[in-house]
Amino acid sequence: MEFNYTVPVTQPLYGGANFTYSDLSWGEKKWVDWYTYMGNPAIATGVMSFVLHELVYFGRCLPWIIIDAIPYFRKWKIQPGKIPTAAEQWSCTKHLLLSHFTVQLPQIWLFHPVAEYFGMRTHQVPFPDWKTTCWQLFWFFIMEDAWHYVAHQALHYGPLYRHIHKIHHKYSAPFGLAAEYAHPLEMIILGVGTVGGPILYTSITHNFHIVTMYIWICLRLFQAIDAHSGYDFPWSLHNIFPLWSGAEHHDYHHMAFTNNFSTSFRYLDFIFGTDDKYRAYKARLREAKSGDRAALEKQLIEQTEREGIEAERIAEKKWFGSKKSD
Repeated sequence: MEFNYTVPVTQPLYGGANFTYSDLSWGEKKWVDWYTYMGNPAIATGVMSFVLHELVYFGRCLPWIIIDAIPYFRKWKIQPGKIPTAAEQWSCTKHLLLSHFTVQLPQIWLFHPVAEYFGMRTHQVPFPDWKTTCWQLFWFFIMEDAWHYVAHQALHYGPLYRHIHKIHHKYSAPFGLAAEYAHPLEMIILGVGTVGGPILYTSITHNFHIVTMYIWICLRLFQAIDAHSGYDFPWSLHNIFPLWSGAEHHDYHHMAFTNNFSTSFRYLDFIFGTDDKYRAYKARLREAKSGDRAALEKQLIEQTEREGIEAERIAEKKWFGSKKSD
């Protein structure tokens, strides 16, 4: 699957292409080789996109599965009394595989024609430079976080929670595999934030390459899986970059049901006051003496879970515009 071009590519897919194969980078050459070998850009993109998603998702989950099996790491477990069992992880994996092949695969396959319709470059080379890529990724993180913040809160009300989002809240102490454990409609609703940013960007600027989309998807998968890992290490990103959410922030959402609706960052929850209970919880832990901290944390976790169960009960009964829970 190698082509030793010394003149602009003359394969049908690259007819009239304004580049010389030998001048391309290694990655760009492999990109041209793949699309030329497949012949059909839609099939080439579909296969590559789905395989990438599966490899990155389960590949990133694997370290967390191993960590869950090693007692040494329990000291950094946010809810140390809740380690996922092998049966729970296998049940979650079966749900994921069914969802990936029946729900996500068709969406991924349709992405190529939609992307090209809005002007996204797919098989073309060269790739964008790193400065352009970083700038685009920055905006995608901002846009996705804002969409997720609003949509996630909507999913906590009445019928939307009862019939859609409740599935994702099966685990009050989440683990890496549970990042995409969700109702198909939730995957579509929240997925708008992930795909919508790049689509909007390319429709306005007409300057976007799908290779940047792949980088973005990989980063989003890493973020989502790590946020559901259930571990808070001293080297976790939020300890270096305080605006980052991470597992320490999102784990509380699963435990308490309320608060902390953002994905990547914390600032929207802070600005709109949807982290008040979380901040009070952390303040009580900080004020505790070191010898009393473990006992207090266990007490607070149990109390928070009880309050979360009640908050979930109220949310299930609530309808849009209602002020009463019954």
